[in-house]
Amino acid sequence: HAQRCDANDDQLTTDHVICTAASCTTNCLAPVVKVIHENLKIEQGMITTIHNVTGTQTLVDMTDTGKKQDLRRGRSGMVNLSPTSTGSATAIAEVFPELKGKLTGLSVSVPLCNGSITDCVFTVGRDTSAEEVNKLLKDASEGSLKGILGFEDRPLVSTDFTNDNRSSIVDAECTMVVQGNMVKIYAWYDNEWGYSMRMVDLAVKVAKDYLGA
Repeated sequence: HAQRCDANDDQLTTDHVICTAASCTTNCLAPVVKVIHENLKIEQGMITTIHNVTGTQTLVDMTDTGKKQDLRRGRSGMVNLSPTSTGSATAIAEVFPELKGKLTGLSVSVPLCNGSITDCVFTVGRDTSAEEVNKLLKDASEGSLKGILGFEDRPLVSTDFTNDNRSSIVDAECTMVVQGNMVKIYAWYDNEWGYSMRMVDLAVKVAKDYLGA
């Protein structure tokens, strides 16, 4: 059972023998999807995550021996921007089953060590504005998703989010709306530290609620 804290962790029961905190990108995407879908109804969407180099990439060009046999993953992760797959968009259907088949996306691995960003583009069910979208996200970041979702109106860059405990930090200046119902949102995340915090949250919840710790 895939869990995203404050997105669907309330659905965790003793029937779930195995559970997972999903991935860092899924944890970045889930709070944004939750806010937009619950308030504006997502009809379809695509995401691109600009993600730091991973352990599946190589230092120098060589044959990829990993399970995916992705030729791009075999190219040096230190000097290339490498398009590759991400399961984060499709994994959202575990949280919001009604979005199954309606979200997809790609990842671009970049030669940096930390601080990633997800570009979210959604078609929504009614007309909105960048101002309304930002208000919805800001309100959630100060309310039900406080500590999980952040909202930033300063012009920051990736290193500014190193060691940020939150899973997803909206870049307010980059929010756009086209023709009323196409929404674009940038969300930053520390792909190592922020994700580790959610793993701790999940472990604490399981220990407290189901193991009597």
